[in-house]
Amino acid sequence: MKKILISLLFVPIFSFAQFGDLKKLAESQIQKVTNVPKINTLPDISAGLKEALNNGITKQVSKLTAEDGFYKNELVKILLPAELQKVDKALRNLGMSNLADQGLVVLNRAAEDAVKEATPIFVDAVKNMTFTDAKSILMGNEKAATTYLETATSTALYDKFSPVISTSLNKVNADKIWNQIISKYNSIPMVKKVNPDLKDYVTKETMKGVFTMIAIEEKDIRINLKSRTSSLLQIVFSMQDKK
Repeated sequence: MKKILISLLFVPIFSFAQFGDLKKLAESQIQKVTNVPKINTLPDISAGLKEALNNGITKQVSKLTAEDGFYKNELVKILLPAELQKVDKALRNLGMSNLADQGLVVLNRAAEDAVKEATPIFVDAVKNMTFTDAKSILMGNEKAATTYLETATSTALYDKFSPVISTSLNKVNADKIWNQIISKYNSIPMVKKVNPDLKDYVTKETMKGVFTMIAIEEKDIRINLKSRTSSLLQIVFSMQDKK
């Protein structure tokens, strides 16, 4: 009987010891899991999106800097705003089609020239961005990163881009040609005189063209596995494939 009582006294002590050991084992396993490096963390996603946008700048936007990069690219070609369309029509009716054609060409030439100087602006904008909502951008639509870049940087980009456009308009003689066009139009009897802000218009249209080309590259990376030319792009964009 005494032996039985002694054994029973040791049962809870032994059980508590076992429990302590199990607890320590569990805690050590949890610690191991906690210390495992995470794959596809927020910085990885952010870096992948930045690489995709930089690819858009280097591979697609660079095409805009060539002669006719804007003028013969129907996706980004700068057309005349409504105010200048009536100017264009009036000049053609007066037999000045060559001058009207030249006016359209030089607006696109100014954009092509400006993008050469402004590309570093876009590169810096991408580099300095912090994608706090990188995961939602990654899982967004086919141009989510481009839209985010456009929304986040357009105001600053406009301020930096506008003087570049102004210089380019002068460089390709666009100012001189359009002063001649506007002067001739305003001299027509009975017409309402115009005084368009070409710098503002071309700046906005050039920025629109740049973002259009970046979006093309982003879409390609999202849907075309072969366009994911680095391990980072492959890892990050494989996440959106599973959504």
